[in-house]
Amino acid sequence: MNKNIATVSIAAATALCTVGIFSFRNPAPDNPVPVTYEYKQITAVESVIPGGLGRSRILTTDDDGQMREKELKNFYSMVGINFNNIANNDRVIVDRLNDYSATGWELVQVSTATNEQSSGGSSSGGLFITRYIFRKAR
Repeated sequence: MNKNIATVSIAAATALCTVGIFSFRNPAPDNPVPVTYEYKQITAVESVIPGGLGRSRILTTDDDGQMREKELKNFYSMVGINFNNIANNDRVIVDRLNDYSATGWELVQVSTATNEQSSGGSSSGGLFITRYIFRKAR
């Protein structure tokens, strides 16, 4: 019986020491290397000027610093809002977002703005601007 008590006592003391040692261990390295990112931005400019008189575009800058433009449709036709144009713009923008995602870019922020054009107190149209910010670890 004394032999069993001694064995259990030694096992319990060993277990307590092991737990005590690992509970004070620092899981993170002392000097972690900070992650640096490369950023890209896509800007969608969508016109609400009726009749196709506005210019709607999706703008990106390639790795050589050259601006790339892709034409988007205006929200309004001569008779009012054109839902087919909006659906077309959605496809073009989502295709561009998917292209970036497929090449390792992570979408981290989206911001929007509007700009109303007016003359003589009446609105003559405006713009919706959406900026998509991507990042990729270097």
